[in-house]
Amino acid sequence: MTRPRIHPLGDTALVCESAPPATLDCQRRIWALAESARLMPHVVEVVPGMNNLTIVFDPLHADYDALAAQLEAGWDAAAASDEGGAEIEIPVHYDGPDLADVAKHTGLRIDEVVKRHTQGKYIVFFLGFQPGFAYLGGLDESLHTPRRAEPRLEVPAGAVDIGGAQTGIYPAASPGGWQLLGRTEVKLFDPSRNPPTLMQPGDRVRFTAVEVRA
Repeated sequence: MTRPRIHPLGDTALVCESAPPATLDCQRRIWALAESARLMPHVVEVVPGMNNLTIVFDPLHADYDALAAQLEAGWDAAAASDEGGAEIEIPVHYDGPDLADVAKHTGLRIDEVVKRHTQGKYIVFFLGFQPGFAYLGGLDESLHTPRRAEPRLEVPAGAVDIGGAQTGIYPAASPGGWQLLGRTEVKLFDPSRNPPTLMQPGDRVRFTAVEVRA
């Protein structure tokens, strides 16, 4: 794996960024580096993303060059730990409005789309977009489907979807352009829960079919 690019983001942040494509090996390094970055002096926030890690620091006390050197050394030492996270099962009603369109795009029958989606072994790559939204890696290549040309103004909470090479679940109602396969009643984000997000980077996710209805 090539060395990451480390560069400033304004006066109070550093970004450690690896070249695409997104891989599980790279994300594991990001997670490990995030853990070590939280212990670095004068770091006030750590934000792991897809192929990147952003650290926010106290500009009055932090040494920029020292932090950059620590990130570079931490990347080499991370060694892509393969320790697994929690296992999470998501029951799904496969009755989404885009299920037939995904089948048409992939050339598969609807029941085969569902079968392949439930057979996937997914890993939470990172959280973003909205609280509790997990970007899941591991989608079968045969199911890769572009986002909708015209995003919806409102996607309901619990919608299970495909966007390009990834699958995910909307924790709350919001606009969105991913292809909707179905819905789940599992609550992805709950402010009263500790932690409030059901999924964390590194967790393993499995979808199960409650019903299939085109």
